[in-house]
Amino acid sequence: MTATRARPLVLPAPAKLNRMLHITGRRADGYHELQTLFQFLDHGDTLHLARREDGEIRLMPEVPGVPHDQNLIVRAARRLQAESGCRVGADIRLEKRLPMGGGLGGGSSDAATVLLGLDALWGLGLSLDRLAKLGLALGADVPVFVRGQAAWAEGVGERLTPVDLDTPWFVVVHPGIEVATPAVFRAPELTRHTPPITMARALQGGASSWRNDCEATVRSLYPPVAAALDWLARRAPTMLTGTGACIFASLADEKQADRLLAEIDGRWQAFKAHGLNRSPLHDALDR
Repeated sequence: MTATRARPLVLPAPAKLNRMLHITGRRADGYHELQTLFQFLDHGDTLHLARREDGEIRLMPEVPGVPHDQNLIVRAARRLQAESGCRVGADIRLEKRLPMGGGLGGGSSDAATVLLGLDALWGLGLSLDRLAKLGLALGADVPVFVRGQAAWAEGVGERLTPVDLDTPWFVVVHPGIEVATPAVFRAPELTRHTPPITMARALQGGASSWRNDCEATVRSLYPPVAAALDWLARRAPTMLTGTGACIFASLADEKQADRLLAEIDGRWQAFKAHGLNRSPLHDALDR
């Protein structure tokens, strides 16, 4: 068991992008088989974690529309307590920057930061494998945030192989709506049978060959996303991340990102970020 960190922790919960997303099939249980490339951004939420001796898990502030006990942050903390037998608790304060329903993995990233952060704060010393398994029970995207390395993912996104991707600057645009992921995956027009490819072939093709199989369906279901995609694509290579609603443009350097950001339509939220192959959460914990 590692030593307990008595002092509160302030940790990032970074956003992710799906640099490509193929849907290769549909399983009997209704879940879809995917092939995707995950990459982190140097932008995201921040979590403040402080130890409590009474075993309570308290989240502040509560996220509008999400009951306290259903929040992934609270569920992650309680699952870690149950798995480890730990009897201490935590006060958790969330600085929320990532939009809900944006395809940036905000909830999954928050849950992963709680798992790794409380493992350190409580002195549990659980392995990444064990924490990733706990995370998978909370959501398919949680393990990639737990492991903290850009990855080629298969299955429902849980089978991960670390990769090193190019690290451009990105401008990420949120069109001001929330996309319902179940509605996208239920849509009859969704492409579900893209032939599987190898990781080597995906990487060899590079960013110019990557696409998101959800994009056409999201365009048809959510006209504001289509309008933002059309606008951004006239200025830089552009793609939907996950099932959206966020879209991103790849830029060669920060100056280009700044210029594009200055042009963004005032009705949309947007930010610039640098692509990362190692999660800033792991860098923070190492310090």
